[in-house]
Amino acid sequence: MAAGNRKSIRKFVAALVTGTAACAYVLSPVGAYAQVNNNSASNNNGGAGATTSPIKVKVPEGAKLVLSSNELVYNKDAQIVTASGAVQINYGGYKMVAQKVEYNQKSGRMTALGNVELITPDGNRMYGDKMDVTDSFSDGFVNALRIEMPDNTRMVAEKGERVGGNQLILTKGVYTACMACSEQGRAPLWQVKAQRVVQNGVTHTIRLEHARFELFGQPIAYVPWVEVPDNTVKRKSGFLFPSVSVSQRLGVGVRVPYYYVISPSMDATVTATGFTNQGLLLEGEFRQRFENGTHILRVAGINQMNPDAFVAGTTDAEHKTRGMINSKADFRINPRWTFGWDVMVQSDNNFSRTYSLDGLNQTTHTNQAYLTGIGKRNFFDMRAFYYNVQDTDNNATAQKQQAYVYPSVDYHYVDPKSVYGGELSATMNFTHLSREKTSALDNVVNLGDANLNDRFLGLSGSYTRFSTELQWQRTFTTDEGLVLTPLAAARGDVYGLDMNSPNSFGASFSYPGNYDTSDYASRGMVTAGLEAKYPFLITTSNSTHVFEPIAQIYVRPDEQLAGRLPNEDAQSLVFDATNLFDRDKFSGFDRIEGGTRANVGWRYTASFDSGYKLQHIFGQSYQLAGRNSFATNDLAGVGSDSGLETTRSDYVTMFGLTTPQGISLATSYRFDQKDFAFKRGDTSVGFSNDVFQTSLIYTHIAAQPQYGFTTNQDEIQSRAQIKFKEYWSVFGTVSYDLNNNQITRQGVGLSYEDECTIFTVSFLDKKDTTASSATNWSIGARLTFRTLGDVNLGSVQEATF
Repeated sequence: MAAGNRKSIRKFVAALVTGTAACAYVLSPVGAYAQVNNNSASNNNGGAGATTSPIKVKVPEGAKLVLSSNELVYNKDAQIVTASGAVQINYGGYKMVAQKVEYNQKSGRMTALGNVELITPDGNRMYGDKMDVTDSFSDGFVNALRIEMPDNTRMVAEKGERVGGNQLILTKGVYTACMACSEQGRAPLWQVKAQRVVQNGVTHTIRLEHARFELFGQPIAYVPWVEVPDNTVKRKSGFLFPSVSVSQRLGVGVRVPYYYVISPSMDATVTATGFTNQGLLLEGEFRQRFENGTHILRVAGINQMNPDAFVAGTTDAEHKTRGMINSKADFRINPRWTFGWDVMVQSDNNFSRTYSLDGLNQTTHTNQAYLTGIGKRNFFDMRAFYYNVQDTDNNATAQKQQAYVYPSVDYHYVDPKSVYGGELSATMNFTHLSREKTSALDNVVNLGDANLNDRFLGLSGSYTRFSTELQWQRTFTTDEGLVLTPLAAARGDVYGLDMNSPNSFGASFSYPGNYDTSDYASRGMVTAGLEAKYPFLITTSNSTHVFEPIAQIYVRPDEQLAGRLPNEDAQSLVFDATNLFDRDKFSGFDRIEGGTRANVGWRYTASFDSGYKLQHIFGQSYQLAGRNSFATNDLAGVGSDSGLETTRSDYVTMFGLTTPQGISLATSYRFDQKDFAFKRGDTSVGFSNDVFQTSLIYTHIAAQPQYGFTTNQDEIQSRAQIKFKEYWSVFGTVSYDLNNNQITRQGVGLSYEDECTIFTVSFLDKKDTTASSATNWSIGARLTFRTLGDVNLGSVQEATF
């Protein structure tokens, strides 16, 4: 073939490639427009997430064109080049097949005929009966167009036409992300039909005219026209996908967001939500991206139209004008260091929770600023924080009892070099905090002849502590297999105290712990310890077993100033098998374990070739000498009823089992050291396969009068999901209080999920004594169309279980 004719074929393929890329992109705008319903900075790009190629197609320089066909004819008189019979063309990563390809040099038209298929390098496939373009690429059309994307989205149109080199017009286009189901004689589950789809290469927009959304083949929504940016525009101002919500106190809410592009590194979203019961809620979110991080500023406010819709006396009912401002940032200084903050200020203590502001509606929101560094063996973290307790108490009592922490600094260092053959590490903590109002619990429970001690969870005033600890340990293994690990540790704490004494709050409170009222205090602790393990490995033809007896002893003096100092960070103590072998079982720095103590027990693991796996831990702790820290008076009552307050601790054990059939069992128990009475524990049984998933959890906590629980607490929680048809499932949950004989939580739901659609409807009823302005029950529904976004009805977050 002459060079000119070869060039013509090359131009023809390039023209088809160009037109196809433009056609293929038309699939994305509908999805891109709906995806920004998430309203996040990453999604508000008006189509930046599209995976198709822009109109300007780049073919690698020097790309070779390979053409094969059964016959290649050049009609010199008609000036027509024809390739016919199983035509295959490969060019620059593009592949095309057709029954016949023609190029008319006189008219400048290039045509592919008969079962035309073209595959682009990114995996898009376009099919048509006829593709026709001019050699200038400015005009052309495709008959019976069908496009399939790698993500299984697809589109069909009666005709695709390119006009003037800058417009692409699709006539009667249909878009869906559902698998084709024409063989069943029915329409896809959902699809979007548009009378015309017009892509403008000058304005870089795509306009869908007379678009309607169909579900199960029936139209449910109609839009006269909608215009969105094409994929050459990363971001474009405009209205985003609206949403609807339903709430008992707020009424029906219609949410309409508007996205505004400020600069390449800044944008904003302004949202108006109209509630039938409370009026107009306005929200604004400003986002700015820097070279090393991002900053987000959010504001929201409302002048409530009907505060009386809330429970009388609550913060929701007592405040008419409400609002909040939130600033959140995260910056990376270098690969090891980051800093940032998350701070929220609101008009009252429950605004963000009542109006379900995304990311700010937690029961407790942590305001903080931080600086963190992570090395290969070292760690540094400094942060200041304050807790926003979001409840309906109009007096904000719990809020005033929260501490301002400014700051708390943690540092952990491991010496990279061996020290006397072992590992040397250092741990440091600095904490400074203050509190406006004391958090105290007046314990009026009478047990026998004596009242129980009052508990002080936080004293008003300020307090400063600096703690440093050094630890050295080394492991030896004898020829007989005995593993010995000697340990030495030294710790010191310095306190600056300016907190009100627990005995200064009147006769209604009492504390027998001889609280230290001096301005400064210090304490120290040295520890010498030894751990001995003797693991046994037993193997059979189909299993492996490891049995490991463990004994530890830690020798140290009594805890200094026990119960005489504030306890801010060591109030949580649950003695179980997970912390049986810990050197210090307190959860924070304000308490430190003292006296000589031994921990004894064993670990066992087994693995079977059939897929069964077993885990087991059992043991007990002994106070051998000195004062038992867990039996010492404490401001927060830590140690009481813990199982460690006696010379011989309670027994703790755990057991785990997994099977190849999908059955799992996990238990964690604590038994009384005298009569083996069940004191605390939980049992979890689960089963899962492709059709059925379920779990049953039983939790038991024996009476703890010191903490205000005078009776046992027993609860059963159950969840299950059954897939009863190919795409359909039913699920439910029940929580039952055995002691009070009442259901505390129950729910049921129905879900449908296939390759393009997720639908869930659920009902949830739960006891909630802390949020008096919220309903105890909720009905939620969620409808998700892949690539189009979500439609939410009701309190979906609360209804999800």
